[in-house]
Amino acid sequence: MSQVLQSFIGGQWIGEQGAQNLRSAINGQMVYQTHAEAIDFGDAVHYARTVGLPNLLKLDFQERAQRLKALAKYLGEHKETLYAISAHTGATRADSWVDIEGGAGTLFAYSGMGSNELPSGNLIHEGPAFPLGKKGGFAGTHILVPRGGIAVHINAFNFPIWGLLEKFAPSFLAGMPCIGKPASSTSYLTEAMVRLVEQSGILPAGALQLVIGSTGDLLDRLNGQDVVTFTGSADTAAMLRVHPNVVKHSIPFNAEADSLNCAILAPDVSPDDEEFDLFVKEVAREMTVKAGQKCTAIRRAIVPRQHLDAVAEKLKARLAKVVVGDPSVEGVKMGALASHAQQADVAERVALLRQSAELVFGGGADFKPVGQGVEGGAFFQPTLLLCQKPLHTDSVHDVEAFGPVSTLMPYDGIDEALQLAARGQGSLVGTLVTKDPQIAARIIPVAAALHGRLHILDRESAVESTGHGSPLPPLKHGGPGRAGGGEELGGIRAVKHLMQRTALQGSPSMIAAVTGEYMRGAKLIETEVHPFRRYFEELQIGESLLTHRRTVGEADIVAFGGLSGDYFYMHFDEIAAKDSPFGKRIAHGYFVLSAAAGLFVSPAPGPVLANYGLDTLRFVKPVGIGDTIQARLTAKRKIDRNKKDANGVGQGVVAWDVEVTNQLGEVVASYDILTLVAKKG
Repeated sequence: MSQVLQSFIGGQWIGEQGAQNLRSAINGQMVYQTHAEAIDFGDAVHYARTVGLPNLLKLDFQERAQRLKALAKYLGEHKETLYAISAHTGATRADSWVDIEGGAGTLFAYSGMGSNELPSGNLIHEGPAFPLGKKGGFAGTHILVPRGGIAVHINAFNFPIWGLLEKFAPSFLAGMPCIGKPASSTSYLTEAMVRLVEQSGILPAGALQLVIGSTGDLLDRLNGQDVVTFTGSADTAAMLRVHPNVVKHSIPFNAEADSLNCAILAPDVSPDDEEFDLFVKEVAREMTVKAGQKCTAIRRAIVPRQHLDAVAEKLKARLAKVVVGDPSVEGVKMGALASHAQQADVAERVALLRQSAELVFGGGADFKPVGQGVEGGAFFQPTLLLCQKPLHTDSVHDVEAFGPVSTLMPYDGIDEALQLAARGQGSLVGTLVTKDPQIAARIIPVAAALHGRLHILDRESAVESTGHGSPLPPLKHGGPGRAGGGEELGGIRAVKHLMQRTALQGSPSMIAAVTGEYMRGAKLIETEVHPFRRYFEELQIGESLLTHRRTVGEADIVAFGGLSGDYFYMHFDEIAAKDSPFGKRIAHGYFVLSAAAGLFVSPAPGPVLANYGLDTLRFVKPVGIGDTIQARLTAKRKIDRNKKDANGVGQGVVAWDVEVTNQLGEVVASYDILTLVAKKG
């Protein structure tokens, strides 16, 4: 008997009566049912706003990052449960790895990025701050704050776990409770993952809700503080984008839609080159991984006309070796499509494409997948087509068969290859295979206008390349035009997309108070205690030290040159230095940096444990022999990463503003230093 799936709404699992039957993609047997009970979306939204949102904002960026890490570990520990269920989607173990462990890996990635790049608290200062007046009393900057809304994530069928988690991770970091709606055909795998999440107890109540089945009137209940993201077909994205309530409240809508991505074999590559085989391998892999059910798959293989036959023959030979069938059978490399509806849709679209393209491989009446009982499965043979006149054929640039299908397209000259790539009207990703950097430099800037990501493949990158079809957490995922016009991932960019950016004006002191970050011109806190003697908890933003002075002599320059090996003429050649724009010998910039450290460092053991970085360094004016320098050290920013060292001592990160001036009060050097500072507790 099939299991009835449940929605997780308002902290409760709901659904007992079966509705839509969901069949195994391997043998066609009914394995799950969506539930028939209607969801009270008013309750779901109310719960997200009144329970989820306050719970998330009780945590700060650093604490939420830690929760993501814990959740990633928990899902990794229970991954075999998910692999067993994923088999019903037709995925091989390798396909499921991308979805299951790729999803957990994305949580890990965002946990790391949040810990390393986001501050303590729930406000991001998107600086730098800058003066807006001549007297220094009026300044401006930008801040990012939680939107105070909820995120609705509507996902496609092909990645039931990764598809939700790659959206959830930045939403959670941004302080937005999420309502996830997976495509029904594979929603049983998403439900299993959300059950594990709820079972873990790691997330605050209300952080994640799950909708099985229709979204009903959910979008009608949203407001301008909320966001909606969608992954799926371009047609559905277009429909949701103009939903009356989305338009009325200017609700941010991010779409990642299917696109007719291409791979271009550059004219410098011949059949004898390693890059030629890399191209063939990449196209074949993108046709068969997840049975071609990826929004990033290569749908158009654009090749020099003189190499068309060679590419076709090598692709046919590689595809002929792909064993299709039940993934549980040893040797099977490609499973089924995710559903029988998907199987019918791909067959229909291939028929449309074949009206203007010839069959190179596939479509055989004798195609039989491997395995027991697979006759009722949703299998589809890898299918390679060839369009001889792609510049004059619309269908191959408009019709996407979302399965193991790709079309070869010959071109004459680089300009024609670029024209063909552009006919996709906006793509998530494109690959260029070349061994000539100059060709890459010519093609990429032009192709970039219509692609969200570009992958240059040669023998050097192939050693580590994750491939054409693999979105990575640090890199943007999304594309213009047909691809939806949206952006996901891209590191901390994704978090910032989900926050409210606000311009801030006021006095430097007020801006410092709001941002939790010292701005020059703000009021300073000067005491008898050296700031380096303060523990992390004791230190206040704005605590400052004005050092004693030091006059720079010729001996300093000579000694530093001998120590560093830097004998640049500006420091040692009196005649050449006089002819320079400075008109005199000057001290090494890094001597000024070192001398400033000597002025402000407190040498005795104390809370400051280590200097591990330096940012925003600028040498503003030269320091000559006889000039006198002085430094001001000010606590600029504190980040509590809730970490301890090997001895169990807690520590945080402090960024210090350093301003070095000369005897005229002019700034000669400016920078931030980052230190690890021990906690007292």
